[in-house]
Amino acid sequence: MTVRFTVSPDGTVIAFEQFGDGPPVVLTGGALSTRHEGLPLARELARLGLSGVVYDRRGRGESGDTPPYAPVREAEDLAAVLGELGGGAACAFGVSSGALIALGAAARTGAAPGRLVLFEPPFTGAVGQPQDPARAARLAELLDRKQRAEAVAYFLGEIIGLPPESVEGARRSPAWDGLTRIAHTLCYDTTLLGDATLPVGLLTAVRIPALVLSSDASTRLLQDAARAAAEALPRGEHRTVPGAFHQAPAEALAPVVRDFLAA
Repeated sequence: MTVRFTVSPDGTVIAFEQFGDGPPVVLTGGALSTRHEGLPLARELARLGLSGVVYDRRGRGESGDTPPYAPVREAEDLAAVLGELGGGAACAFGVSSGALIALGAAARTGAAPGRLVLFEPPFTGAVGQPQDPARAARLAELLDRKQRAEAVAYFLGEIIGLPPESVEGARRSPAWDGLTRIAHTLCYDTTLLGDATLPVGLLTAVRIPALVLSSDASTRLLQDAARAAAEALPRGEHRTVPGAFHQAPAEALAPVVRDFLAA
């Protein structure tokens, strides 16, 4: 597909691709992802008669970046992509920390998508496990020292909570170099998340229909956080899909999204 570009209000260029020509679903990825991680779901949505749209968040892939960072800038980036597709006709789909960006765009007056899907927004503070601010500070320290590999390993192990063997497996994987290249954006994700407390004010400001999804193989903490988010959304509902820890295959997600948009 041809890569297209739009410009966010602060002048940052955002790269995106569109698959299919049905109602658009714009996918916002989580930490350490580029638009390429969303390609399987985008293509599956297109196969089901929708249009899957993937974009590089600022600081990643072919998108630009403009300091200083602020969460509202990322909501504006998503709104800019939505604007290229007709704005209110689109659905915003946010994964993990990308769900916070989708929420921010959905709460915007005059620029909100028509519907919202969130996959495991990491509001673990809502169910008794807030993020220790010392972890974000340690991550920022590693990045300030240009210790990119160590920062990625720290994020995966101490903030995400992967076991040591999984972190070591990631280090040995072909994807490791790509992860370290965008390590600087990890501070964006920790800024978005804060202490992982449920952002009740933001959630209650979202007036569009919203579906919150969780994987049946994720931790109870993440599943409960997804349910708490759905309960706080005025028009929210929760569903569990088959998957793995903090992820689900495109074949499981796409039909659920299609049915939600058709309801």
